[in-house]
Amino acid sequence: MNASQPEVKPRVSNILVLGGSGFVGRSVCEKLVERSGGAGGRIVVPSRRPHRAPHLRTLPTVELVQADVHSEVELVHLLTGCDAVINLIAILHGSAAEFQRAHVDLPRQLVAACRVSGVKRVVHVSALGADADAPSHYLRSKAAGESVLRAAGLDLTLLRPSVIFGAHDRFLNLFARLQAMAPVMPLAGATAQFQPVWVEDVATAIVSALDEPTSIGQTVECGGPGVYTLEHLVRFAGRCAGHERPIIALPDGIARLQATVMGWLPGEPLMSADNLDSMRVPNVLSGDFPGLEAFGIQPAAMEGVMTALLQHRAGVARLDALRAGVRGR
Repeated sequence: MNASQPEVKPRVSNILVLGGSGFVGRSVCEKLVERSGGAGGRIVVPSRRPHRAPHLRTLPTVELVQADVHSEVELVHLLTGCDAVINLIAILHGSAAEFQRAHVDLPRQLVAACRVSGVKRVVHVSALGADADAPSHYLRSKAAGESVLRAAGLDLTLLRPSVIFGAHDRFLNLFARLQAMAPVMPLAGATAQFQPVWVEDVATAIVSALDEPTSIGQTVECGGPGVYTLEHLVRFAGRCAGHERPIIALPDGIARLQATVMGWLPGEPLMSADNLDSMRVPNVLSGDFPGLEAFGIQPAAMEGVMTALLQHRAGVARLDALRAGVRGR
């Protein structure tokens, strides 16, 4: 290479995607396959239960493997031969210890595994509002995980999305289903603010970061073009699905009691006390960091994406109910 020519880094082709079997991971893997043209390179997706991700098995170059990503030894093995790692692993509900394990201990183990394997390039998805002084375990642990990664000397890009919507989300789709079953919607945190962002825009940003050296060392905030209250979002979901219900905005004390009781019930709660604490921080772009436009992305409006999706899902649900009624006769 001529000494006067700038060094051209080889294209990142072998990529480990932690959390690749989840909602955001599905879109990220699809875009990684599109990026490679379906040929060349490896996209490694570890999962403790790979049988739950059949949608990934049909994607060329995607290797779905059984592994425990909380094991540093297994992380080293997974990273061997990779050029980069994308970390999407996060939880919304749990105890302080569970948030610590997912959002802080895992990044710390990932840093150690990267040092052993020689992988430097990391794209990490955090959350809007992450701050060491935030009111919730979720946001504080997200901030602590960011600090671990920043201090490691990696080629790091951080993305902080608002709530993410899409065909398979557990947010707007959940509120649409709830209104199909309940005559009214008692709603905690009705005035909380969000700037919802399309999963495809977030996935595009994640994949674009791999090929954009100027994103190294940057934090990018991911939000859509509109800011909404939770009450507005719930009404939108119900209206699109064809069964908008009256909403009862709960006072803070009752909302916290409801969330506490839900947290005691088995299974993943619809709302926890920690979620309420997170919603005290507006989940909107701060303006302190670049947004999706840094990758040439004009974020899609929620209405333009979700109206038809929610209407279609509601129609399918009604047909399924009719079929079940016919079979039961």
